[in-house]
Amino acid sequence: MTQQKAPPTTMAPGPTTRARLFFVDNLRVVLTVLVVLHHAALTYSNIPLWFYIEPAQDPSGHALDLFIILNQTFFMGMFFLLAGYFVPGAADRRGRRGFTRERLVRLGVPLLLFVILLRPLASAPSYTTLLATEPDLPYWLFYLFTIAPGPLWFAEVLLVMSLVYVLIRRFRERRSTTVVDVTGFDAGAGVAARAERPANTAPLNWFGMGWFVPFMLFAVGLALVTIAWRYAFPASYWPIVGLPSPGYLPQYAALFALGVFAYRRNWLIRLPNSAGWGGLAVALVSLIGLGASVIVLGEAAMVPRTWQSMVGVPVETFFAMGVMLALVVFFRRFLNRSNRFLKFLADNAFAVYVLHSVVLVWVGVALSGWEAGALVKFFGLAALSVPLCWAVAGAVRAIPGVKRIL
Repeated sequence: MTQQKAPPTTMAPGPTTRARLFFVDNLRVVLTVLVVLHHAALTYSNIPLWFYIEPAQDPSGHALDLFIILNQTFFMGMFFLLAGYFVPGAADRRGRRGFTRERLVRLGVPLLLFVILLRPLASAPSYTTLLATEPDLPYWLFYLFTIAPGPLWFAEVLLVMSLVYVLIRRFRERRSTTVVDVTGFDAGAGVAARAERPANTAPLNWFGMGWFVPFMLFAVGLALVTIAWRYAFPASYWPIVGLPSPGYLPQYAALFALGVFAYRRNWLIRLPNSAGWGGLAVALVSLIGLGASVIVLGEAAMVPRTWQSMVGVPVETFFAMGVMLALVVFFRRFLNRSNRFLKFLADNAFAVYVLHSVVLVWVGVALSGWEAGALVKFFGLAALSVPLCWAVAGAVRAIPGVKRIL
């Protein structure tokens, strides 16, 4: 990999501490709400991939299916992008060993707690239903056959990516301690890299091509890799590791790596406002393309390894990249602020992610006697569960010692 001294004309020494990016906090809150809504929609959709389900009995369930499919294209990928963005700074502050310990506590412990404590609570209604047909099935056997990380697959995959980052950083630190990799992927011990992040006002000109051409090249490259990946690994679920969307793994890895690069080059701040409009335009055009592909290609577009399913991948990828780009710029321009309420939401967002499954399942059970259409029940479940999730998360984090892991 080519290395060179950082150009002094375009770099400005970064301050020891940088202002908190409130727009990222607020964006994470919205993404967490989308996670809750995603699983609330699964409860009443035609896609039976949740702990507690009431399959749709009316056409409004198709609207929930559409929301789930579109949301899946970008919301978890954006989590990985934002997670990757803060990894280099955390490793700079804590060192490799300290960063590894922190990741094991903040990601590994919640993962174990979910599998051991929360999953039994979330899966209890399913076990009760199963007893009607299998009355002799012991719970321990049910637990073993259904064991999986649930939504905490995100913590599982992010932990693996973080550990891979540490290994790459260790290798690169052994190679050099005095130069900065032009890609920003942590050459040296991080001292030079910490001091030479571009200033917030430095023009963003990726490799002399502005922002649009690299954006398009990244999207095209990701689409091609995703096509090859989905052809080689067509399964829609990976048991044991519990990955519910393995077809998106290239996107998750690419966006995590992009976040690492973006931190060193200060890209989230330096993106021009025009990039937001550009991302919105790409997303809208791609959305039209997705609709047209569904109409033209039909149900074959949903069948793995068919040419129809592969044709839709580039359009899906451009839609996701456009949405992410638009959201970053929109939140940076209009929601880069905080107050007591927004801080409460941001502080408890990860705890909501960890705990929301149990809340959704049992609120869903409480609403099971309500006779209404799928879409109506979705709105009812969402209206009750979203604020309740934050209330439960705030209460749990008030327990001494819990804030260290949540």
